Amino acid sequence: MDTLSFKTISANKATVTKEWVVVDATDQVMGRLCSKVAKLLRGKYKPNFTPHVDCGDNVIIVNADKVILTGNKWDGRIYLKYTGYPGGQREYTPAMLKALGEDRLFRKVVKGMLPKNRLGDKLLKNLYVYAGDGHKHEAQTPKVIDINSLK
Repeated sequence: MDTLSFKTISANKATVTKEWVVVDATDQVMGRLCSKVAKLLRGKYKPNFTPHVDCGDNVIIVNADKVILTGNKWDGRIYLKYTGYPGGQREYTPAMLKALGEDRLFRKVVKGMLPKNRLGDKLLKNLYVYAGDGHKHEAQTPKVIDINSLK
């Protein structure tokens, strides 16, 4: 065999097939769920994954209010942010973020698992989080997947 019969195919914006996926967060552990959601957003479960292209799916998380955190993390874990002014360091917990809105906590956790560049910002815009059972993306005909079946 003188030549290789296989060629590496690099996906681009025109050749990517993006799907809509619904994930149910009922009784799921937050970190384990979000790591799988980050992989779905990135496109790591697809055979044509390309690191520098948005080839992931659009993910809809429903029942976000029923997610669990193990241990004492609801009040024990502390996130810090700085306003830019002297004495402007603020601290908040996951319980405070959940009180502000269900999507705040999920976006913070998933954002930490995505690339820290412009691609990561684009990927985060493909995440939709809803506290209840319904969502407003029925026109896209999303498919419901079992998140526990993914590695």
